[in-house]
Amino acid sequence: MIITTSPKGTEDLLPGDSYKWQYLEKKFKETADLYNFKEIRVPTFEHTELFERGVGDTTDVVEKQMYTFNDKGGRSVTLRPEGTASVVRSFLQNSLYALPMPMKMFYNIACFRYENKQKGRLREFHQFGVEAFGAANATMDAEVLSLALTFLDSVGLKDLSVNINSIGCPTCRKAYSEALKAYLKPEYDRLCDTCKGRYERNPLRILDCKSDICHDIVKNAPSLLDYICDDCRAHFEEFKSCLDSMGIDYTIDPGIVRGLDYYTKTVFEIISGEFTVCGGGRYDGLVEELGGKPTPAIGFGLGIERLLLRLEETGIEIPEPESVKLYIAPLGESAVKEAQRIVYELRKKGVSADTDHIGRALRAGMKYADKIGAQYTVVLGDNEIESGEINVKNMKTGVQTTVQIEDLAEFLRGE
Repeated sequence: MIITTSPKGTEDLLPGDSYKWQYLEKKFKETADLYNFKEIRVPTFEHTELFERGVGDTTDVVEKQMYTFNDKGGRSVTLRPEGTASVVRSFLQNSLYALPMPMKMFYNIACFRYENKQKGRLREFHQFGVEAFGAANATMDAEVLSLALTFLDSVGLKDLSVNINSIGCPTCRKAYSEALKAYLKPEYDRLCDTCKGRYERNPLRILDCKSDICHDIVKNAPSLLDYICDDCRAHFEEFKSCLDSMGIDYTIDPGIVRGLDYYTKTVFEIISGEFTVCGGGRYDGLVEELGGKPTPAIGFGLGIERLLLRLEETGIEIPEPESVKLYIAPLGESAVKEAQRIVYELRKKGVSADTDHIGRALRAGMKYADKIGAQYTVVLGDNEIESGEINVKNMKTGVQTTVQIEDLAEFLRGE
């Protein structure tokens, strides 16, 4: 058994790259705050039935990709493949519906799907997401979409295409399902085995199949937009009107159905290059499906790995954090203790500092200080301890300044 290699489809986040994630996390929270969305944190695993009922048992996610196992109590649990179902479960379990509506929440989570590793797609991946409950008006659809655009703009991603569609409600989708089945019937034998099973249970899922053959079969299928009811059409027109009033450019793409069964009415995707960096839509029936009262809702998921790849491809550099302010190179045993005391006091005062812990010689200590990007260095020996004064060297300019040890924090903050 290989224990020094991570499982297929997973990646380590190394110290040299973690600042990029922290930057995006900070930007996403700042954007959510602007829109008055509050953070929610949900468990990494849930009862399997939550995803079977919430996501849909005819989706690729449930049929092929979930990490499901029995725990020691014999209960079937699943590592979450997406965030919405868990947030809806929490909305119901914690009676959040009793609070003032709309209830607007955001999250930053890891998700798990068993699929082949490819560019921008892992078995453990990470998402930013938002969910808004209790607002049926299309203005909320526009707000959720605009939140995603505001965030992507804040991190420098400009080459964005917004594609929108309406997939109607369960009532008007019945008529479309019959029309789609009639279209697919002559091609039934060519469908993949999975889609043959979907033909009767949920033919809309065939539109989202990744098989090249099925994709070719449905490219000329009837448009769902031609079958939506008056209410769904009016909602879609209002959504477009909101986007127009906000100056958000978009393209109507009748082919967008999204890969999860809970979607109703509005669905959208934000594209950059070859990546769908964000996708979401309305799911007005999911709260009721999971045992609650009818509650309108809408949200999106935004893949962090894909976003990072796209930022790299477009040459957008995430700013590196400020390096450690001071490195102290101690000379002698008493200096080691005094250096530790000084950096402890500096840290308590909010100044980042470091010192030697492995017995480096002075020259090696200075090389180490340079490698970690220390802005200032100090050589601390018996003379400095006795006098209470140290020479602080600016590593960028080479200028040295004599400073009282007790005034060190003030000096470094002033600089």
